[in-house]
Amino acid sequence: MESAEIARRFLRFFEERGHTIVPSASLVAEDPTLLLVNAGMVPFKPYFLGQKKPPYPRAASVQKVMRTLDIDEVGKTTRHASFFQMLGNFSFGDYFKEQALPFAWELLTRPEAEGGFGFPEDRLWVTVLHEDDESHDIWHNKIGVPAERIQRRGLADNYWHMGVPGPGGPCSEIYYDRGPEYGREGGPVADENRYLEVWNNVFMQFQLREVRTKVDFDVAGELPAKSVDTGMGLERMAAILQGVDNIYEIDTTYKILDRAAELTRSRYGRDGRADVSLRVIADHMRAGVMLVGDGVLPSNEGRGYVLRRMLRRAIRNLRLLGAGEERYLHELTATTIEAMGRQYPDLIADAAHLHTVIDAEESSFLGTLRTGTAIFDAAVEETKRKGEGTLRGAQAFQLHDTYGFPIDLTLEMAAEQGLRVDEDGFRRLMGEQRDRAKADSAAKKTGNADLSVLGDLLDRSGRVDFLGYDHTTAEATVVGLLVDGASVPAAGAGTTVEVVLDRTPFYAEGGGQLSDQGTVRTGGAHVEVVDVQSPFAGLVVHRGKVRDGEIRVGDQAQAEIDIERRRAISRSHTATHLVHRGFRNALGESAAQAGSENSPGRFRFDFTAAGAVSPSVLRDVEDEVNAILINDLKVHAFHTSLEEARSMGALALFGEKYGDEVRIVEVGDYSRELCGGTHVASSGQLGLVKVLGESSIGAGVRRVEALVGIDAFRFLARESVLVAQLSEALKTRREELPERVDGIVTRLRAAERELERLRSAQVLAVAGELAAAARDIGGISLVTHRAPDGTSPDDLRKLALDVRGRFPADHAAVVLVAGVPADRPVVVAAVNDAGRTRGLAAGRLVGVAARALGGGGGGKDDVAQGGGSRPESIGDALGAVEHAVREAAS
Repeated sequence: MESAEIARRFLRFFEERGHTIVPSASLVAEDPTLLLVNAGMVPFKPYFLGQKKPPYPRAASVQKVMRTLDIDEVGKTTRHASFFQMLGNFSFGDYFKEQALPFAWELLTRPEAEGGFGFPEDRLWVTVLHEDDESHDIWHNKIGVPAERIQRRGLADNYWHMGVPGPGGPCSEIYYDRGPEYGREGGPVADENRYLEVWNNVFMQFQLREVRTKVDFDVAGELPAKSVDTGMGLERMAAILQGVDNIYEIDTTYKILDRAAELTRSRYGRDGRADVSLRVIADHMRAGVMLVGDGVLPSNEGRGYVLRRMLRRAIRNLRLLGAGEERYLHELTATTIEAMGRQYPDLIADAAHLHTVIDAEESSFLGTLRTGTAIFDAAVEETKRKGEGTLRGAQAFQLHDTYGFPIDLTLEMAAEQGLRVDEDGFRRLMGEQRDRAKADSAAKKTGNADLSVLGDLLDRSGRVDFLGYDHTTAEATVVGLLVDGASVPAAGAGTTVEVVLDRTPFYAEGGGQLSDQGTVRTGGAHVEVVDVQSPFAGLVVHRGKVRDGEIRVGDQAQAEIDIERRRAISRSHTATHLVHRGFRNALGESAAQAGSENSPGRFRFDFTAAGAVSPSVLRDVEDEVNAILINDLKVHAFHTSLEEARSMGALALFGEKYGDEVRIVEVGDYSRELCGGTHVASSGQLGLVKVLGESSIGAGVRRVEALVGIDAFRFLARESVLVAQLSEALKTRREELPERVDGIVTRLRAAERELERLRSAQVLAVAGELAAAARDIGGISLVTHRAPDGTSPDDLRKLALDVRGRFPADHAAVVLVAGVPADRPVVVAAVNDAGRTRGLAAGRLVGVAARALGGGGGGKDDVAQGGGSRPESIGDALGAVEHAVREAAS
């Protein structure tokens, strides 16, 4: 059963029982105490704590989860993973133990054909807290679990709390017995490798006053409303239901692992060190893609650092497998999107963005690795030559500061060499660096200059007079020049330089508006300005290149902006204000701006919203804004006090800091915002606003992108040509195109379904012939068959069961069917009751076949499924199973 199907069945089961289905929240936690969502209940935490009233009495979700504490352990075992998914059902003062436990048991044990997971009841064990007689009674007397399969455990195992004062309570866990080949008998208390936890039911019924440790806390009393929080790991369930040994062999993870093995010409299962690397790559690629999909970008802080660390560990492990300088993350990103896309369609829609972010990180880090590894090797050699066992903190700091080596990577690589790292020394040097440096973003915007140089310049020369609201050119004096961050008296042709003038018409990037571009000319030099920044209030830095001549401090200059670029950006900025007002009118005042970018001819606008904005709302906002353009409202800007601006209801922009005096920009009576940007004189100058669409960029934040002016006209012209071409090709009037296309798609899908039905019927039609042609091996009827390529795993399974069912119940029969549904071979084994009495088990036989295919598999004794990576070895796999049956028959 594929992961997407497991999730679908879980949600459908609880939806049928009155639960509101809540989509997974973003991995970026809204909880300020969390870096990332680390448990399925996190989005519901305010309800459990009583901070918010739940909008529904019961809910169910499949929540994306990221845990970063075990990153260093990922790959070393088959148990640790960073990204996983939690299936959970929740009650907020609605139902409690008497309903929660039967819900769990019913879903687990209901046959697959009836929408359940088909667990044999005799393979399930449960645990309860020692004194939780109520749960024990429900399990034994209401559900019918034998007393010998109900085990009582202590607080360490069967009690939940948040580690701080708040709700807490006992929990009851359900375990699956994987069989004697996985460990000793005796239930979960004896062996949690053999008895695998599949579901945890937490009963929040007490208010905890003091929490000292996991097992040491004070109970203040019972909660006024008892609640339920359950969790079931999707990956662990998939491993069991897919008949594989661990989470790295399930559908969504093994595809990535297998592709990494293919790219690096490795074989999973043959070499322990290679297996660790392949597991690291598979886990970290899945985690990395999901993080980027939720809006996280690689950086050196917070969530961005988690993402960067994972992607870089994946890259390094690819190199350990022999990837060399090859860039493989693009391929692995595509495989990850394919693997996870059924559950998260946004990944498919955002594929281009995912590729861009991850490709850029790979390109950057490969350069870092080349240089940093050489320096690291030299440091290791020096340390060992001196007979020391610890890399000095200064060496680790140099790797980090000069060559971009993350300290975690240095620690990991040092451990592989049997060395330690002076972490205290490293962190002391990092602290000293932070004390010397200012904000990273400001440093980047000024060519990584020492900001103290700019601060001194501002102190000497005073504030720069910005003239850009009223002028596009200005006479000025050059008061400062910087080259590579250092102050210089002059700069010659070909030099990248930063120019500070005493007055300027250039707008510095800020408030979402891109900077102006243009030229600065002196009597002896021409500087092309490509970027303008304001690292400090009152200081404007023009960054560009000296095209000819020499510019000197003290020169008189003529500063002139690119007026067409300014006009295009100003149109975009004014359009952003109008769209902001339009969404507030449509969605309410909660649709607050959360970011923007105003570029020439286009803009993007981010705003808070509980969910996706419907196409009809987008159309209404677009129509409303364009009506404002037709009315040609005057755009007016003025300064006032912050207090007065607030009393007027002016909207403040995301991320902006305001002084006592602020600038307000009004578009007629329609829009009023605090804004320092440049704008058009009247709304009619925008010409046209065309909204391209909207998307999610994180938890509760949506992004709209749109075109303005001539760019919008050009877009609509291209759209008109495209519609005309479609209309001609389909011989249909334009207004009838949607209906015509919908009809074609409907017929195509119906044809595909019919082809699938016919193909499935064709596969199953040979069941009688296969049973009749069975080979007798010592009284055991054996059928081995290779189905046509393209046969789905589900049809392979149906065929195996159909053939098995054609043998008498008292006659031992073994059926093995193999095929290649896509690019990987799949085998299904089925053994009837009589065959199992002869010692034959489907799980073991499918394991024999799967190993011959270069993969793995296993499962139940009656039917099991596995796979591999070598389609050309299917004949060997069938032969290996025949050999195993002959051995059993003898």
